[in-house]
Amino acid sequence: MTKNEEEKVLKPESIKKPIKKVIENIKSKKTSAKNFNHKNKPENTVIELQNKKKLMTTKLHKSYQKRNTASRNLKSMKIAFLGGLNQIGKNITVFECNNDIIIVDCGMAFPDGEMLGIDFVIPDFSYLEANRDKIRGLVVTHGHEDHIGAIPYLLKKINVPIYATPLTIGLITGKLKEHRLLGSANLNTVTVGNRVRLGCMDVEFINVNHSIPDAAGLAIHSPAGTIVHTGDFKIDCTPSRGNMIDLARFSELGKEGVLAFMADSTNAERPGYTMTEKNLDESFERLFLKAKDKRIIIATFASNIGRIQQIINCATKYGKKVAFSGRSMINYVAIAQQLNYLDVPSGTIIDIDLITKYSKNEIVLVTTGSQGEPMSALHRMAFAEHKKVDVGPEDFIIISATPIPGNEKTVGTVVNELMKLGCEVVYESMYETHVSGHACQEELKIMQGLVKPQYFIPVHGERRHLIKHAKLATSMGMPETNVYVGDSGDIIELNVNSMKKVGQIPLELILVDGIGVGDVGSIVLRDRKHLGEDGLIVLVATLDSSDKHVISGPDIVSRGFVYVRESEHLMEEAKTIALNVLEECADHQVRDWGYIKTKVRDELYRLFHNKTRRNPVILPIIMEV
Repeated sequence: MTKNEEEKVLKPESIKKPIKKVIENIKSKKTSAKNFNHKNKPENTVIELQNKKKLMTTKLHKSYQKRNTASRNLKSMKIAFLGGLNQIGKNITVFECNNDIIIVDCGMAFPDGEMLGIDFVIPDFSYLEANRDKIRGLVVTHGHEDHIGAIPYLLKKINVPIYATPLTIGLITGKLKEHRLLGSANLNTVTVGNRVRLGCMDVEFINVNHSIPDAAGLAIHSPAGTIVHTGDFKIDCTPSRGNMIDLARFSELGKEGVLAFMADSTNAERPGYTMTEKNLDESFERLFLKAKDKRIIIATFASNIGRIQQIINCATKYGKKVAFSGRSMINYVAIAQQLNYLDVPSGTIIDIDLITKYSKNEIVLVTTGSQGEPMSALHRMAFAEHKKVDVGPEDFIIISATPIPGNEKTVGTVVNELMKLGCEVVYESMYETHVSGHACQEELKIMQGLVKPQYFIPVHGERRHLIKHAKLATSMGMPETNVYVGDSGDIIELNVNSMKKVGQIPLELILVDGIGVGDVGSIVLRDRKHLGEDGLIVLVATLDSSDKHVISGPDIVSRGFVYVRESEHLMEEAKTIALNVLEECADHQVRDWGYIKTKVRDELYRLFHNKTRRNPVILPIIMEV
């Protein structure tokens, strides 16, 4: 504090002016001798007022010091988004307070059409590796792949304790077994309504409804304030399994005071309310009756345990056997049965190898492939590549899922191929065969009204979803300055006084291809795209080690460029040009292999482009003996 500021505190104008006025009034009064006594002497009155002034000044100074100390001790929360914003999938968020870090979710994303050959995409863990000493735990909201799929890859770098609800822990356990990480993992089961202490933060699990049981929202109680994170949710008063979302607890948190609210934005563009899961019971009843003389094949998400239970209930009612196809489907069902999340009457489920022992109208086959994934069971059935199931006119196929944005074309391709084989296919636009697990606009407004946060951060969605959700919040009175629409890589800092962006993490695209993690980058993808669009030309020639003249070849192999037998003239011309280049280099005694290969590549590129207007990848292989 400067000297001028200190004087301003010690002698505020609000105190000086009243005292000066009182003193002037006392001096101007004429006091008669007969009424004069020691107690009413002006000098004593002035002394009392001066003492009062000192007392007020001291109190004001102490109040200033208290406010200044509180400002210095004000706690802040840093939130780093390592994924999940402006995209569907790869959800992972980092919360940091007082040098303690907790991670919420650790999911993967499916590759887009440009990522040729890639299995899936995982988050960049560089930021977490750099801050590994601060990490107190990983908290998981539910068991979908976009929230748990990357956990094995994180544990290979940082072995952090994991906290989740029972089914979620069961699904994570299955993934860790596949990666041989279960023995070293620290898994902790938490039921909704309970709390976990992680460093200076206290994480509360709150029951929410979603398309998988045991989904939880989170209340992160920290020295900076309470952060409420919904996870994936909807408000379902009649869920197929479990209890209704705990709106009462969200309301209590709102009354207690919430610093920031982070909410699922997936369906922010959809008006109204998300349909209840109970509606599907009637839909399945009608479809089972319609297909009573056919084999029923239902494609759905393997993780949608509630949907699988509804299918089993309907199959049991109509005396049908249920079989499962697809590795993830079989794994999810096995885990759900072990943990008693599926109620299956004895003898209802049979192995897929036994379906030929029953007539087709006795079978319900539940399979993966609702998104048209090329390697899924339904896709293989559609293209007659499934080893155990052949489909045809006697099959009634239900696709019980909505295409994820970007998957509409692949789903449409599978539907068309199934229809070519004579199958009757039912999908969402024809009947109510699927309900979303995400809240629509009116549900999002209800949550906003219950939580009453100081700040709002829409999460889990593409840019259009986040912006629409932000507008819903401002339409309910949230100031625009208190809403943050972020991007993956952003770091924000917030406290009771402000919310602002304080940094940006450079995130790499980490691609998983087979057992390789991160070894495929933009250059490899570019080459794959180039190969896919224009093909490959391989030129092989052998040179004499003494004079570098050609003694064998050149021979040319074409893959994906032209059919050699129908383009013999072009291939012969290419050989002649390559031979001329190699002989010319030998005549000029060129010994630089890189220069020779580049010269051959450039001349062949010119030829092929002029003749075909295509640009194949040209790979010269030159040897010497």
